[in-house]
Amino acid sequence: MKTVLCYGDSLTWGYDATDGGRHALADRWPSVLQKALGPDVQVIAEGLNGRTTAYDDHLADCDRNGAKVLPTLLHSHAPLDLIILLLGANDMKPVIHGTAFGAVKGVERLVNLVRRHDWPVESEDGPEILIVSPPVLCETADAGFAAMFAGGIEQSSMLAPLYRDLADELDCGFFDAGSVAVTTPLDGVHLDAENTRAIGRGLEPVVRMMLGV
Repeated sequence: MKTVLCYGDSLTWGYDATDGGRHALADRWPSVLQKALGPDVQVIAEGLNGRTTAYDDHLADCDRNGAKVLPTLLHSHAPLDLIILLLGANDMKPVIHGTAFGAVKGVERLVNLVRRHDWPVESEDGPEILIVSPPVLCETADAGFAAMFAGGIEQSSMLAPLYRDLADELDCGFFDAGSVAVTTPLDGVHLDAENTRAIGRGLEPVVRMMLGV
């Protein structure tokens, strides 16, 4: 049995921009990936609304700093064969960091945390890592989200090439979620059901290759 941890934000949690709720379980991309991979692979969905790569959000009532929470989750879900990192969209908020460079450095921090982790399983060599760039933000008539992510469209458009370079540098896998999915203009940030399913479908061949299944 192979185990995959999907570490992400609201795109992994399944935020539905139509009503602020959550997409049906079957529509969330980790569920689509699980179905495609079959029973010999366990896909663990670990998504949190607002999660950043490695930055504090002092307005939240939970810890959204991905770097702070990740080591605990690595322990609780070990042993792992693959970790999929789909983070960075929330780093585009000016109140968080506001730049693609900040997101790249945050993802680099997460990779280093995985590589240097003191695994609870003696034979654990550490999992493979797949870095996924989020779809580019888009224009929206939602004034709240537009203000929250001011400047995010330009900055988020830089993420894919920067993440690809980082993946090459750190010997990680890479996938551009924007190659198969687009954000909804309802809020400019999130995905409708079809686009979140598309990420799961798009990831399947990459994950199969990295797991050797």
